[in-house]
Amino acid sequence: MKTSIHILFFALAATLFACKSKKTDEPVNTNILSDTMIAKAAFDTVISETVNSNLKLYGKITADNNKLSQVFPVVGGYVSKVNVELGDYVKQGQVLAVMRSEEVAGYENQRLDAVNDIAIAEKNLQVAKDLFEGKLSSEKEVVAAEKELEKSKAALQRIKEVYNIYGLNTGSFYNVSSPISGFIIEKNVTPNMLLHSENVSNLFSVAQINEVWVMANVNESDIAAIQQGMTANIKTISYPDRVFTGKVDKIFNMLDPETKTMKVRIRIANDDLALKPEMSVTVSLQYKENKQMLAVPSRAIIFDKSKTWVLVYRNRNDIEIREVRIYKQTDETTYIKSGLEPNEVIVTQNQLLIYTALGG
Repeated sequence: MKTSIHILFFALAATLFACKSKKTDEPVNTNILSDTMIAKAAFDTVISETVNSNLKLYGKITADNNKLSQVFPVVGGYVSKVNVELGDYVKQGQVLAVMRSEEVAGYENQRLDAVNDIAIAEKNLQVAKDLFEGKLSSEKEVVAAEKELEKSKAALQRIKEVYNIYGLNTGSFYNVSSPISGFIIEKNVTPNMLLHSENVSNLFSVAQINEVWVMANVNESDIAAIQQGMTANIKTISYPDRVFTGKVDKIFNMLDPETKTMKVRIRIANDDLALKPEMSVTVSLQYKENKQMLAVPSRAIIFDKSKTWVLVYRNRNDIEIREVRIYKQTDETTYIKSGLEPNEVIVTQNQLLIYTALGG
């Protein structure tokens, strides 16, 4: 009897243990999205498309050379006054600086001498005419007096042309004026500076910046990808959330011997004058490669454990963490070498939370 009871006890224990083991060994499906996760998630389909590449360059803003004027001193002398500073807007003809010049004083003496010579020549001509009418001199003296008057007038006209060309005033002062309307982007003069007429440095640079250039450097390895007319997206430190758009309108087909880079020029409209000369910029050039690859939104990519992953979604009960190999990545699109198939659905929003919840 005792033996039967023991046998029955062990049989019941074995049954309970087996049931417990069976319950423990059953797989638990953790790949189930909650309603909250479903609501916050977004999905996209893997597609095949032509690879759009993005070439990043670095450069700076410069003024359009066709809308820039450099102001040089045409006479020597002392700078008595400077009326503008860097960044000031000036109008055409506005006086930028005033100089006191011995050369201008010399031109003024020549002008006064020419005026006096004309007055004397006019009197001499009148005297010659009077003498000729009184039969006291010949017509030859009259003709000579007329020629002398013409010479004096021609000398005065030459001096006036000098005044007009150089913008000189009477006296010993010379006004340095702006040849165009625009902004002062360079200033190399201070009050009391002594200048020589043969000075090779400009005093001011005045530029119109309603349209500017970006001068960007292209590495030697990227030259083959550059084409005229490419669309360029430009970003600056000053406006991190703003993208300026332009076109590559000139390729300088030579390399800088020191940097081994080639320059390209991008023209940009600047109606609000946000872009200033000498600003540093980053340039993104978009171009298409001659190949088709699977593409997914870059926001879907998860970087973890030195690898790249995506979440492949079949249904809320079946989500797979899958490793992928990347061919190329831009701000918007990532091109996949391997790991995905066309038309598979991937998670593109809230994927990090889901990845963590699935034990990634």
